[in-house]
Amino acid sequence: MQRRKNEAGWQSAQTLSEALPFIQRYSGQTVVIKFGGHAMGDAALTKAFANDVVLLKHLGVRPVIVHGGGPQIGRMLERLNIKSEFVDGLRVSDIETVEVAEMVLSGAINKSIVQAINEAGGRAVGISGKDAGLIHAVAPRKDLGFTGKPDAVDTSVLDVLAAADPGFIPVVSPISGGDDSTTLNVNADTAAGVIAQRLRASRLLLLTDVAGVMDNDKNVLTDVKVAEAKALIENGTAKGGMIPKLQTAIDAVEDGVSAVVILDGRRAHGLIVELFTDHGAGTLIH
Repeated sequence: MQRRKNEAGWQSAQTLSEALPFIQRYSGQTVVIKFGGHAMGDAALTKAFANDVVLLKHLGVRPVIVHGGGPQIGRMLERLNIKSEFVDGLRVSDIETVEVAEMVLSGAINKSIVQAINEAGGRAVGISGKDAGLIHAVAPRKDLGFTGKPDAVDTSVLDVLAAADPGFIPVVSPISGGDDSTTLNVNADTAAGVIAQRLRASRLLLLTDVAGVMDNDKNVLTDVKVAEAKALIENGTAKGGMIPKLQTAIDAVEDGVSAVVILDGRRAHGLIVELFTDHGAGTLIH
């Protein structure tokens, strides 16, 4: 499938005045970006990501970053000799696993992203789903242990950060609070999705380790409608970690997010290519 867009990108403009409408396309709008995959473990890619986020801020975009950290959690669990497994693309979290996840996600990873954005010239603030009750979660499946699903979202803390002058860039760890002071490990794609829904974001961008959603012949599907995304899950084309990503995209679009894009976080300036060119990057789900 070929990407379908109603307007050309800035590269087709002949003058600066012609290019400005494309450059300012998302000015004043919220874009939620899930940063994950192995790009987070690469200092050069993290630095490039931070530079792109700051550029978006300078262009008037309101970026909200939600990050994962699966590979880093996996390595720490191995170091501590804690076994871990996945069911339907989600990590099974016993009490030891969720403690490690919180340490890695809300600690080292969150602050490294914050530092990278600040060094790039932005003003980033690191928080978790626990802070100001941003995400309240429940553990709906016994087989997943302390892996949580959001059941309430309060984005007032994000509104306060965005309203500051010149504005902060929130960096959110998906670790969330549950009932009775329980800590729950929420999938980062899911967390980004519910935040995007509540903020009525123009775009939700899910950065991962693949070029996009692929068909059975390993071809990237550049343009997918919600009904087609559901079929990819039902017929088994989508596997593993792509299942929660597609479900997140489906839920987000059905709840008011204009479109969701699944793209390769290792691609140079993928954020900029997606938002400001006619061909985009990855898979557009709408």
